Amino acid sequence: MSTIELTKENFEETVSENDFVLIDFWASWCGPCRSFAPVYEAAAERHSDLTFAKVDTEAQQELAAAFEVQSIPTLAIIRDRTLVFSQPGALPEAALEDLIGQARQLDMAEVRRAAEAQAAQPDGGPDTPSA
Repeated sequence: MSTIELTKENFEETVSENDFVLIDFWASWCGPCRSFAPVYEAAAERHSDLTFAKVDTEAQQELAAAFEVQSIPTLAIIRDRTLVFSQPGALPEAALEDLIGQARQLDMAEVRRAAEAQAAQPDGGPDTPSA
């Protein structure tokens, strides 16, 4: 499967209809983005059971802002409508394959429990010192 162009118009539908979505935030003028593109496309071909999407940060500034993209390329992974990974930088093929493997292995019930517990902390989390 090849990649799909993700926009603010099709984002919600794409994420709700697919359990595992990888998103490459890129721009045409970005050299590292251009060098990462064939690595990302090859992974999309190898992992046809996953959804690979691309967001042109120039055309979709609102979507890039929603993900707090500060530099590109940035790769994000959404599983079961939950953001489980987001990091800038062009990954080599082996690192991308390793990351996909790790994301496949996640216990999403545990991820949701941890996110709910963190959200329930009134002071921002368990590591915040009290006054």
